[in-house]
Amino acid sequence: MRTVRIQQSPFSYGDESDAFARQAGPAGAVVTFLGRVRDEGGRLSAMEIEHYPGMTERAVTAILDEAMARWHLTAGLVIHRHGPIAPGEAIMMVATAALHRGEAFEAAEFLMDYLKSRAPFWKKEFGSDGAEWVAAQDADEDALRRW
Repeated sequence: MRTVRIQQSPFSYGDESDAFARQAGPAGAVVTFLGRVRDEGGRLSAMEIEHYPGMTERAVTAILDEAMARWHLTAGLVIHRHGPIAPGEAIMMVATAALHRGEAFEAAEFLMDYLKSRAPFWKKEFGSDGAEWVAAQDADEDALRRW
């Protein structure tokens, strides 16, 4: 099972995790990760995520395919939201399943690093001091280099 969903609507992490685990095939390990919009300092009112439909799905599907082959995953899932998202709300979810935990954890980290630094999403933060595009972070690039 391989699933990529780029959507505006919220999703239930619990429901998605349960459904993924049921469909993970012969996996001995299932790893899930939920990314939420954080508000460091209490100034953020919303984050808006933009993307190019079609291009984004193809890019994220390609990286999930790479992870599935590289770590021999039995299942993989990426959900990423776009549009306006409030602080504390889920922005993305990654789930991986493999025969062994090492592969599931590594594949999940690889996918998260890719989504953070290379996936074609553009983020804009809205806060008490105006709106500003989110710039790439050196730490995110460093994390991606290890793969």
